[in-house]
Amino acid sequence: MKDGKLKSIYVCSNCGETSPRWMGRCPSCGEWNTMTEDVVMVESKSTASKRSASVATGRVQGQTSLKADRLADISTDEEKSRIVTGIHELDRVLGGGIVLGSVVLLGGEPGAGKSTLLLQLCGAISGSHHVLYVTGEESTRQIKLRANRLRVAQENISLVAETEIDEICGLIEQMRPDLVVIDSIQTMHCSDVSSSAGSVSQVKECSARLLAVAKSCEIPTFIVGHVNKDGAIAGPKVMEHIVDTVLYFEGDKTLPYRILRGVKNRYGSTNEIGMFDMTGTGLTEIENPSQLLLDGRPLGISGNCVACTMEGTRPILSEVQALVTKSGFGTPRRAASGFDFNRTNLLLAVLEKRAGYFFANLDVYINIVGGLDLNETACDLAVCLAMASALMDKPIGDKTIAIGEVGLAGEIRNVTFLENRLREAQRIGFTKAIVPKHSLKQLELSEFSDMELVGVSYIRDAIQAIK
Repeated sequence: MKDGKLKSIYVCSNCGETSPRWMGRCPSCGEWNTMTEDVVMVESKSTASKRSASVATGRVQGQTSLKADRLADISTDEEKSRIVTGIHELDRVLGGGIVLGSVVLLGGEPGAGKSTLLLQLCGAISGSHHVLYVTGEESTRQIKLRANRLRVAQENISLVAETEIDEICGLIEQMRPDLVVIDSIQTMHCSDVSSSAGSVSQVKECSARLLAVAKSCEIPTFIVGHVNKDGAIAGPKVMEHIVDTVLYFEGDKTLPYRILRGVKNRYGSTNEIGMFDMTGTGLTEIENPSQLLLDGRPLGISGNCVACTMEGTRPILSEVQALVTKSGFGTPRRAASGFDFNRTNLLLAVLEKRAGYFFANLDVYINIVGGLDLNETACDLAVCLAMASALMDKPIGDKTIAIGEVGLAGEIRNVTFLENRLREAQRIGFTKAIVPKHSLKQLELSEFSDMELVGVSYIRDAIQAIK
């Protein structure tokens, strides 16, 4: 205590902003009721000045143990620098496998299947790699019971139930496993930090120590993180900045499938997704998500149109449903599920002004089947055609797909990765595609000889193509 003293500060659990006193609203991120008390050790002025002086002296005299490597001498053998898990959907999101020395943060709602996915990952690579699974939430017996239910190979998997981060880091350096799983970071505790486990200071310090061990020993590490009420990973944002990859495991409890989404990846594409089906024996891969999302689609019904969205480098087909009914109130209702509400109102205005279809006294409902969120403007044309089809009560062809962005002038604009989208539609069995006319010049038309490509310049031309 003579080298420092304890001091209470208040830390925002959302962004990590600190304050000497409590505030109802964080001045940095603007969130309410996120300032929590934390106790930190503050160095005395004499200790800090002595440490600064010794560091400065060392710099002047050139005393350092650091060694710099030439960039040209560093090995970049892709086969040796990654561990291919064999779980293709996971490998896709990670960019081709697990990079040695990388730290991956996995977040998700309780019950989404984070621990199940990681336990299956351990079993998938345990045939040729040694895995250390550290649990702070369950006992080793409980992990064993789940492994038996999932029928996971267990020979090269070591389990330990521990929450003291220094003990865990020492065990990792001693065992030198090929993969480490920490479940979860909110249960880890560092004795050098006075606050309780799960606090901002604890999460930050424990993450930093795990990162240091992973980089120095080149051991890939998966860290499970809880999410807060807004769906973001609980803890300071600095934790997401220091790790190499951030994954979110998403899934509606009413739906059987789960979506693994990469929001940050230093070694691969971001916004890549992998899809899994939750069964009684664990998670199984969904290698054809477009077919899954289109199964059971009603045929010959007005108001239905198929769109194609890009999730990273993967094209996924999804059904857009529109329902237009006479309003029973003075102000018509507008509702959108899976599509931006403001974008819906914008497209309605374009249809009225540029195409002459009036929705002023009508309720309009938009639904994206399967729980996906279509955030791309490339889905504008499909939404417009679905609403026009519902208004005219005229079905769109069952084998027709619409791809294009709609501008305020009613023009149909080019979209990225059009060839990839058309290949996916052709593979599923679609025979007609309504696309921007300008994009036809850039396509290899011979590749899509089995499809009728209809180029349109304005929204009214697209509506004529479905009549």
